Amino acid sequence: MSQRLAGKTAVITGGSSGIGRAIARHFARHGATIVVADVTTDAIEGGEPVCDVIAAEGGIARFVRTDVSRQAEVDHLVAETVSAFGRLDILVNNAVLRAGKPLLETEEADWDRVMDVSLKGAYLCARAAVRQMLTQDPVEEARGRIINISSQHGHISAPEDFAYGVSKAGIAYMTRQIAADYARHHIICNAVAPGKILTGKGGRAVEQKWIDYSNSRTPWPRLGTPQDVANAALFLASDEATFLTGHNLFVDGGWMAA
Repeated sequence: MSQRLAGKTAVITGGSSGIGRAIARHFARHGATIVVADVTTDAIEGGEPVCDVIAAEGGIARFVRTDVSRQAEVDHLVAETVSAFGRLDILVNNAVLRAGKPLLETEEADWDRVMDVSLKGAYLCARAAVRQMLTQDPVEEARGRIINISSQHGHISAPEDFAYGVSKAGIAYMTRQIAADYARHHIICNAVAPGKILTGKGGRAVEQKWIDYSNSRTPWPRLGTPQDVANAALFLASDEATFLTGHNLFVDGGWMAA
């Protein structure tokens, strides 16, 4: 396997489970040193902690417990990464919470909880990462790369999940703004917008009505997997993604095209 991220250090928020876990493992297989930032080492879908899995696969990974909604913990995350590995090349903003409620059922506490992690957390991590990246010399034109995990539901309605959809719309905007503001500094910011991804999470995500709804909206003859998203993120994290910033890459089996 080619080492498309050899010599790079990547921070992945929400990296213990689901999409973040798949990205962490995939990046490590391609030579990146991984820092997993999460509030727990437990995987929602089960299995060994991702850092242990990466080590068993021959990679290098470190866990830094981080609540991304708290500035002090985010600053510690970046400082710990740079202290251990010298620089921060890639940030993947993946941490997310969902309320699973329409507008009239969304309480203020639900809204705050979703926004604190899904949007404020991405802002705090991006700000801390950009501050660090500005101090670094460019490598292959890039001082650093930010990959935000957005969603198709930042562009179309998220049925019965109001706060989540709004947070993902904010992520899509944030991606464009960071890209425009920091391109001249050789900092790259793109997003991956997944469609319906089967992560192994239970509850609402696997209720039959939502599976049926997603199948009806997805032209491709299956729903997505975390690996589908990891494949797209790898391209955006690599030096192959040149002259490309501010883009929101849909990984949705054609949902948005149909």
